[in-house]
Amino acid sequence: MHLTPLNKAEDGELFFEANLPARYWKVRDSRIMPIPGAMIRAAGAQDADALWAILEPVIRGGETYALPQDMTRQDALSYWFSRGHHVFVAEAGDEILGTYYLRANQQGGGAHVANCGYMTHPAAEGKGVANAMCSHSLEYARTRGFLAMQFNFVVSTNERAARLWQRHGFEVVGRLPGAFLHPRLGYVDALVMYRRL
Repeated sequence: MHLTPLNKAEDGELFFEANLPARYWKVRDSRIMPIPGAMIRAAGAQDADALWAILEPVIRGGETYALPQDMTRQDALSYWFSRGHHVFVAEAGDEILGTYYLRANQQGGGAHVANCGYMTHPAAEGKGVANAMCSHSLEYARTRGFLAMQFNFVVSTNERAARLWQRHGFEVVGRLPGAFLHPRLGYVDALVMYRRL
């Protein structure tokens, strides 16, 4: 998915547009320009209930994130909104379909590499939401001055996500044997994925 610069604001920031399925969104840095249909916008405290509706089934399922399956709502939201996280939601009308955060992968000498975490509402899986969020995150990372993006721990059995990241230019640069305890499959590998921006 290609993001096209629409124009420059007076302060030099770019506006971007990209396709969501049959809809559009625009982003100006972390502020979203309101438009009809679906958009990706910065998340806030008002989104807590909708975010928990996305986070909880993923955490309870225990198949894709190395988080405690009994994690509380408060701990999950605190994790998602950790200091240094830029949190976004993909929204259609009054429904939030997905969320992601972007942060520096490391501090100091590693702060030029971004890291993201993405979750999609179970009812919106397979509808292009994760694809749109990944596109948005890559462009947003560029606007923030990051030079690369790294996913530290992609569970190898999450094949749909790994294929999506590869379509966005990520390569598997490392494999951690048996690093994740899958609730059904036992110990499975985790992938380290990386791409330059």
